[in-house]
Amino acid sequence: MFCPKCGGQNPETGKFCRTCGTDLGNVSSALAGQSQPQRLVNHKGKPIHLEGAITKMFSGLAFLIVACVLGYTGAAGGHSWWFWLLIPAFGSLGTGVAQYMQLRRAEQGQTAFVGSNMGNSISDSQNRALPPPQTEWVQPESRYKTGDLVPPSVTENTTRHLEINSEGKTMTLPKK
Repeated sequence: MFCPKCGGQNPETGKFCRTCGTDLGNVSSALAGQSQPQRLVNHKGKPIHLEGAITKMFSGLAFLIVACVLGYTGAAGGHSWWFWLLIPAFGSLGTGVAQYMQLRRAEQGQTAFVGSNMGNSISDSQNRALPPPQTEWVQPESRYKTGDLVPPSVTENTTRHLEINSEGKTMTLPKK
């Protein structure tokens, strides 16, 4: 089996590429004809499940209800700070609804973002239209030559006025 990232040859039962260390578990299962069920995960890499989505929706609703009650009654000085409870309310409510929608789409077989690799949902026809990945880094040629941009040294030609002895070494400044 060849690594899809670097092209290095690996044993058929290898789990990681010997050259670059890429996980080859999906490649070996695809070659064997097995398909692994894909799990939905959130932005932190934790799996998304229905209980968590419903919990987030209800906690968002609870924050929203508490904020409305505090704003209406003014209990505990709620007239001045009730609106700050709307931030966690809408955050939890929105996250719960989004996770619930992702789970429903996954059940219906529609395309959903799986994991943190959101770019892997490109179809084969779109993938063929893309340019091939570059395997070697090629340094671009600069239109500037670095020798032209570097100023001359500050110490250059500063010792030309010193007296030179018979061995060719500089000694002192000339006497006037």
